[in-house]
Amino acid sequence: MADDFSTRYGPWALVLGASNGIGASFARQIADAGVNVLLVARRAGPLEEAAAEIASATGVETRTLAVDLTADDMLEQLVAGTDGLDIGLVVYNAGADLVDYFLRRPQSDADFIVRLNCVGPTKVAHHFGRELTARGRGGLILVSSLSALSGCAGTAVYYASKAFDQLLAESLWAEWAPFDVDVLCLLAGITDTPSFRAAGLDPQQLAGMDADDVASEGLENLANGPTWVAGADNRAMFESVCTVPRRDMVTAVSGMVRDMWDLDEPTA
Repeated sequence: MADDFSTRYGPWALVLGASNGIGASFARQIADAGVNVLLVARRAGPLEEAAAEIASATGVETRTLAVDLTADDMLEQLVAGTDGLDIGLVVYNAGADLVDYFLRRPQSDADFIVRLNCVGPTKVAHHFGRELTARGRGGLILVSSLSALSGCAGTAVYYASKAFDQLLAESLWAEWAPFDVDVLCLLAGITDTPSFRAAGLDPQQLAGMDADDVASEGLENLANGPTWVAGADNRAMFESVCTVPRRDMVTAVSGMVRDMWDLDEPTA
């Protein structure tokens, strides 16, 4: 299994948002399969710690690159940092959510989300997609969220950005299939990550998944695109909401998020 994986997706993988949570789980499991990993995130310290642990545990080569994925020159930094590496797998896991009503947050917050969750994946997919399709094998995973299924008051731009990621991945899946390049949108539900806990929420009380399980399902289903929902319960929910009228869906999700984050009612 590992030999097949490393042959198809090696010798190097690029994991963006890899210092902790789902991204770190992806990096560890890819390394377990014998593929060298370049870990990318904004903060150098946690990134280097994660890379050192992975190298020690697996014996593969790891490298790190501290990049702000919202920076104007982020792609130039990634191109320079991957120079000479034969990248066979790209995982874009970076993401952030700023919770409050659209008009109560500054425009700069919306710009930040769009840069991180929309502009970043587009630039990364365009550059590395040229390399993957030219070599005739490999894969791209865009980590999205069940948030992609519906609009939601209080997280308008984030939910919209995750829908963007899903549709981008699904479109590239169709475009790159003739080149034998796998593309997957991984829809994650509530997941036990440091950032989720830092927001003051308990993922266990909310039936959240373990980050390792989310990453494992993504890798196991990379060839089963264009979209995979992580978690049996989440998949059941995904199937059920497809028949719910959009107005009812948006109202229900908005209420759930309002209760989860203790938002008051929107006011003019």
